[in-house]
Amino acid sequence: MAEILMNTKDLSIHFGAHKAVDGVSINIEKGLFTTVLGPNGAGKTTIFNLISGLYKPTRGKVLFRGEDITKLSPIERINLGLARSFQLTNVFPTLTAYENIRLAVQAHSKIGCKLFMNFNRYIKINDKSKKILEEVLLYDKKDFIVATLSHGEQRKLELGMVLALEPEILLLDEPTAGMAIEEVPTMLDILKNTKEKGTTILLIEHKMDMVKQLSDKLIVIVNGKLLAQGDREEVANNPEVMKAYLGGGMTDGTPS
Repeated sequence: MAEILMNTKDLSIHFGAHKAVDGVSINIEKGLFTTVLGPNGAGKTTIFNLISGLYKPTRGKVLFRGEDITKLSPIERINLGLARSFQLTNVFPTLTAYENIRLAVQAHSKIGCKLFMNFNRYIKINDKSKKILEEVLLYDKKDFIVATLSHGEQRKLELGMVLALEPEILLLDEPTAGMAIEEVPTMLDILKNTKEKGTTILLIEHKMDMVKQLSDKLIVIVNGKLLAQGDREEVANNPEVMKAYLGGGMTDGTPS
C-alpha cells in the first residue's frame, strides 16, 4: 500500500441547514492519480476549497503527512506542498506567457521584486521558466500576450503556473473546462507526463476519457457524502455507485 500523503477525517461544512460536505474521510496516496466524481452540486469543489484552505470546516480535519493543517491559511498550505487550479482560469492577461510563468517561479523561489535588477540576470529562474513552458507545450507562445491565447492555451498556462510551485499534491478542478474538444488530448498528455514524474494528483473531472486513461483511484461524492473510494475498477463496479450516480452505465470497467 502506498504512503498516505494527505487525508481528511469527518470533514464537514454546513451553510445554515445545508450540509454541503458531511463527514467525508478520504485518503490520498503518494504518487497516485485520484479522481473525484459526483453529480453537479455533490460537493466536489467544496471539498477542494476545504483541502486548500479557502473554506474553514464546520467540523473535521485535513491532515498532510499526518500533521493537522486544518487551521493553516491557503498560502501556508502552498508552502507545505499543496497547490491547486480552479474551474475559472487565473492568469495575468496583460503579461506574456513567459512572464506569467516567471512570476510563479520567482514567487516560489522567494525572490522579491528588485526595481533596478534586470530579470535576465536570474539565470536559474529563467531556465526553469522556459522548462515549464516546454512541459505545458507553450514554449512557442512564450512571448504572446496571454489575452491573445486561446482558452485552452490559458488553461495550460495556469497549470504551468501551478507546477512552478513544485507541489507534492496537485489539486486540479476540471482543468479541461471550456476547452475545445481538439485541445483536450494535449492536456491529457501534459497530465500523463506530470503523473509519470511522481506528482500526486487529485482531480475533479467529468470527461470520462480522462478518468479512464489517468486514474489509479476513484472517490465518489453524492449529496456531500462519501459514497465510495478505492481502486478504479473496484469503485466502478460498486453497485451503490452505479445506482446512486452512474445509473448502471459502465464501459471497460470505468464509470460512464
